[in-house]
Amino acid sequence: MYLTKEVKEEIFAKHGKSATDTGSSEGQIALFTHRINHLTEHLKKNRKDYNTERSLVKLVGKRRSLLDYLKKKDINRYRAIVKELGLRK
Repeated sequence: MYLTKEVKEEIFAKHGKSATDTGSSEGQIALFTHRINHLTEHLKKNRKDYNTERSLVKLVGKRRSLLDYLKKKDINRYRAIVKELGLRK
């Protein structure tokens, strides 16, 4: 599923404070996770697409930074978003 305006609003409404709250850490982490999952599926079909692979690595790093920030700032919000998105095993 490609990232349309409606999909973004749905992600922010579910994980952020509101559909227009694009700045919250939880909303951004959820958006990055959606994009990471999409790029991962793309790379399974197109193994030699190195530009997409580089983009995926950058996105994972951005998400990691946001998760580290959230963990330092509010551990309960961090645990909630990790559990909600199923990021840790």
